[in-house]
Amino acid sequence: MAFSFPDHFRFADSHEYAYFDDSLVRIGISEFAVDQLGDIVFVDLPEEGSSIAKGEPFGSVESVKAVEDMYAPVSGEIIHRNDSVLASPEELQNDPHGEGWLLIIRPNNPDQIKELMDSETYSTKISA
Repeated sequence: MAFSFPDHFRFADSHEYAYFDDSLVRIGISEFAVDQLGDIVFVDLPEEGSSIAKGEPFGSVESVKAVEDMYAPVSGEIIHRNDSVLASPEELQNDPHGEGWLLIIRPNNPDQIKELMDSETYSTKISA
């Protein structure tokens, strides 16, 4: 399967993405990760107002194949979580880069996004 990754996204080795927009960062998991998981049946996300730390688990996604932790690509305070994905995990599966986003955070250190891979580098990594 050929994957398409938005040019304005940055990706972690663990397949989460971060999209810096104005002063906030939208976080989700890549189309590749969703494909590898298979049918997603449950998503667990932290509460709004809590904090996440770069490289630390912030939630999990459960598929018919496995339960996988998700790791924060950047640190910050959770401003919004996508409750519609919690209610309907198939949204994550159907549109991981769009309506299937997971969290919106206010980053503690916006420069952390520079440590993540651009879409071209990420695409090369998963193709290897």
